[in-house]
Order: sequence, then C-alpha cells, then structure tokens
Amino acid sequence: MSSRRATHAGSWYTDSGSDLSRQLDRWLGAADLSHGPARAIIAPHAGYAYCGACGAFAYRQVSPVVVKRIFILGPSHHVRLRGCALSVTKKYKTPLYDLKIDTEVNAELEKTGQFTWMDIKTDEDEHSIEMHLPYIAKVMEDFKDQFTIVPILVGSLNPEQEAQYGSLLATYFMDPTNLFVISSDFCHWGQRFSYTYYDRSSGPIHKCIEQLDKQGMDIIETLSPTAFTEYLRKYNNTICGRHPIGVMLSAIKALQDQGFKNMSFKFLKYAQSSQCLDMEDSSVSYASGSLIIEN
Repeated sequence: MSSRRATHAGSWYTDSGSDLSRQLDRWLGAADLSHGPARAIIAPHAGYAYCGACGAFAYRQVSPVVVKRIFILGPSHHVRLRGCALSVTKKYKTPLYDLKIDTEVNAELEKTGQFTWMDIKTDEDEHSIEMHLPYIAKVMEDFKDQFTIVPILVGSLNPEQEAQYGSLLATYFMDPTNLFVISSDFCHWGQRFSYTYYDRSSGPIHKCIEQLDKQGMDIIETLSPTAFTEYLRKYNNTICGRHPIGVMLSAIKALQDQGFKNMSFKFLKYAQSSQCLDMEDSSVSYASGSLIIEN
C-alpha cells in the first residue's frame, strides 16, 4: 500500500505526536464554536508557529461525529497545473495517525475526465495539503477509523474552470457527512513576493494589508464567485488559495441555482505573520472561516 510521508513534520510543525497533540488541543481550546457545524472551512497552511492558532478557529467549527469524508483543496506551489489532480497513494502519514484516502471517490472524480494524478514527489512536496493533516487527525481522533480524505491539488484555473470544478463538486457539498477544507493563506506582502500595494490613506502598511484582506474576506462572505474574481483582478491580492476558494464559491453558486438558499460563510479569525512598517518589510496574512448549510 503506497503512502505519503509527512515530509514537513519536524520543520513546519513538530514531529512529536504527543507534543503536537497537546499544541493542537491548546489552540482548539482557545477558539470558540460560533459558526458550525461547518460544511466547509477556509484555513491557512503556513508553519504552525505563524498560523496554528489562527487555523484552530476554523477547525473548532467541525463536528467530528457528523463527518465521514474530508475533501482537502490546496493550491499547487511547485508544479504548473492547469486543472486539478488527485493523489495516487492509499494513505497519508501524520505524527498522530495515518489518514485513509477515499479511493472510491477518487475513481468517481477520475471518470469525469477533469482530473489528473499527482506524482509522489509533487504530493510529498506540497505543503498546502500537508499542513491540514495534523489538524484533521486531531479533530477526528475519536472517529479515526470512520472517515476518509480526498486530497485535491488545485492548479491555476480561470473563472470558467473554477465554475466547472465547482459544479462537479457541488453534489459532494450537498452531503452533510462531507467536509471541505479550503487551504489558503491571504496577502503575501513585500518585495520578495513582488507585491507592495500600499494605500497610504490606510495608515501603516500593515493596516493597509489588513483592510485589503478584509475587503476580500467580506466579498467571500457574500458567496459570489464573480465578485471575488473582480476583487482579485482589481487588486491582484496575493491570496495563494484563490483558486480553491473560487472552486468553493462556484460549488455554492451551483447549489444556489438548485434551490439551496440557507448558506452562510463567516470569517472568525485574522492574523499576520508580522506587522509591516516600511517597504523593506514583508508579511503573510492568515484567515480562518466556516461555511454552514442549513438543510
């Protein structure tokens, strides 16, 4: 049985299962359950020292007793990908326990003709998916043998492709036993990211970044994929998970077109890796939120 190693354990997060478990427990204990049970969450994928506490606010909204399958949509950082790709492995390793991949759903998605397969190196190198695995293992630990995961690597999609993949996944969104994890950091600001947008009327640079991010977050909360696309075109905000977010919004739009109306997304936490004060500084922003669907 092929498996994916936890290649970022020990550097992006501790590889000690007991230490990691206590750390995640502490962060989850500091977050309130205020917008759940989640059908989908947006959560960051940086090193836990930077975003672990922020991510807890999304995972706190998950109801593990309900969830049977978890889709993880992460942006591709290392390979050029024009569509979406699935994992060829049967399980993912974490310091807590192994997560089983849903090969039946993978087969269903492959039959659509719209998905390719990641090679093992791409799979193991991609942190946008891996950084969610310990949190998933933690919140689901009392039901560790009762759920599967469906990792999906999302490439550079245009709005039409986002709508296409959203329509393909909408059926899975309808099922309350499915959870979607949308992996995304927010603004990557600084010369090393080739992004230094600054509206001086906002005050210090870090305040401008916060306003820019929160404008995008407000738009995501409206659940409009078109408005989110227009926002990105206007500001070019370096939201690395913009395509997974676009797929989620497109799936929601497909459900709305089918008559599902009682859907609400709410952001619960925002953070920055550091506060930029001059043009030589840099930072990455993080946001966590939750989608609920009332059937």
